[in-house]
Amino acid sequence: MPRFAAWHQVTRWLREEAVTSPLVPVLHPTPLRMKGLGLFTLLGHPLFWFVWAVWLPQPYENLGLRLFTSSLGLLLITRRVSNEPSSRLAGQVFSFVIWFELPFLFSYMYLCNGGNSAWLASMAAMILTYYFVTDWRIASMGLGLAAVLARLAFEWWGPAVPPMATAHLLADVMVIAFCVSMGLLLGISSANLRREHLAHTLTTMGIMAHELRTPLATMSLIGDAVRAEGPECGDATAQKLDKLGSRLHMLVRNMNHQIDMQISNARLMRLPAHKEAVSAAELVREGVAAYPFRSTRERECLTVLIRRDFMFEGSHALFAQVIDNLLKNALRSLAAASTAQQPGDLLIEVGTLHDRGRIVITDRGVGIDPELQLRIFEPFFSTNRGTGHGLGLAFCQRVIQSASGSIRVKSEPARGAIFTIELPLLA
Repeated sequence: MPRFAAWHQVTRWLREEAVTSPLVPVLHPTPLRMKGLGLFTLLGHPLFWFVWAVWLPQPYENLGLRLFTSSLGLLLITRRVSNEPSSRLAGQVFSFVIWFELPFLFSYMYLCNGGNSAWLASMAAMILTYYFVTDWRIASMGLGLAAVLARLAFEWWGPAVPPMATAHLLADVMVIAFCVSMGLLLGISSANLRREHLAHTLTTMGIMAHELRTPLATMSLIGDAVRAEGPECGDATAQKLDKLGSRLHMLVRNMNHQIDMQISNARLMRLPAHKEAVSAAELVREGVAAYPFRSTRERECLTVLIRRDFMFEGSHALFAQVIDNLLKNALRSLAAASTAQQPGDLLIEVGTLHDRGRIVITDRGVGIDPELQLRIFEPFFSTNRGTGHGLGLAFCQRVIQSASGSIRVKSEPARGAIFTIELPLLA
């Protein structure tokens, strides 16, 4: 029985680490980090060609291959990739570029140089670097794929190189195996620490939000008591007490709504896998109808325009929370603007474009500074630093990406913001 329990614990840990946990192609994604890696790729490979071909000549170098690899650095520097390092496109581009220039290129050059000491050391450094910049699962698969393809490329296009002696080959295999095992250990450990830190923080936030319900329930009872005292007073006093009680109930309702939102956001790392067919138009209409607007003026500033409904596959409950988060942010931005809210200041459009469904939320609020736009989807980063916790947009991005969609923002200070959600249409 203890042996079975231990085995169950191991299999559960493996499933959590290797299957359940989300892949993170770019570790610690920032625009500066992406541009730095792109510049290193662009400038580093011509420099390495000079080192290994001119300064410290090795048996084999290839200027054409170096220049091609160098040109891949331009992909990492492009605006769409470097400015949105957490996006799906950036992850895909980064994964390919890093895979080609690290495990594939290094494995190929190692074989072409007969596994000499310079390239054995380079292989060791490459393996540890590869595990450092990307998810350990991506790194492990990338190393295996690169080993096979590099061998095939060497057989087809590589130079004639004498086969390595058995003792030499075994020694190199041991060194490479040691580097892989250390990279794997460090990669798993760092990924686990990142998830645990985020999970503990989110759990604490969820508990704190839940505990706020007790004083809110007391406030609601006070509101009932105040309204009950009205009939025993004069008409003028009764009206004031009724209005005060109604305001207390509205405050409690809004606070409970905020608590529900924080508890949902605290599930950032534990999104359910259940999916269903969701109508975008119905989702938006229900979200607007359920939102606790603070005033009639706030409700009237919102316009919903259904150009064309579409169906997509996702969680209706989670996407309702996405709409709720985006509505809250837009209304907060409008409230911070210097002008009074007018009809049309907040527009939600539902439609399709190029075989993709789109939900576009446009506001005429205070806007977002360009440098902040690069980080608004990061957990714990908030433009509203006085009260924001920085989880709402990170939650939105995770939910949308779980449905194979994307979210992006376009904004200018004092000219509002446009959040665009794109989703694949359900066939």
